[in-house]
Amino acid sequence: MRVRVAAAFTTAAARRVAGAVLLIGVAGCGAPTVPPEASGTLEELAVKAGCEPRIGTEAAELRQADCRTDLGTYVLATFATDRGRQEWLDAANDYGGSYLVGRKWVAVGEQGVLTALRGRLGGTVETAVGHSGSGERPTGGAVHTEHHAS
Repeated sequence: MRVRVAAAFTTAAARRVAGAVLLIGVAGCGAPTVPPEASGTLEELAVKAGCEPRIGTEAAELRQADCRTDLGTYVLATFATDRGRQEWLDAANDYGGSYLVGRKWVAVGEQGVLTALRGRLGGTVETAVGHSGSGERPTGGAVHTEHHAS
């Protein structure tokens, strides 16, 4: 009887140790911590990002500002609806580039800046594959993005 109890204890203890090692391995893998996705007005998002926004577009469906922070420069845009954000992304994707995308907001800039900004705002960094090499304004089309979980 003692042998079975000791074997059961050893097995349970081994599982706990293995689970702890697994958690330490995942937590300590060097991946940056990403906060929950930010939400709010353009000004509220700018405060979270450490930016004093210079408003460039002020409309009911879209507000856009230039931001300069210790992370670098980028454009921050907020949208009245999820659909408005998606339509904007569909058009912008034709140009290529990198975007930090949240619900009803987008930041546009260099991928390194956006990856760092993600540590403040959450969201998903997307890299678009451009289709219009003519420099003309996009008219829509297929959306191709590469998601980076960095």
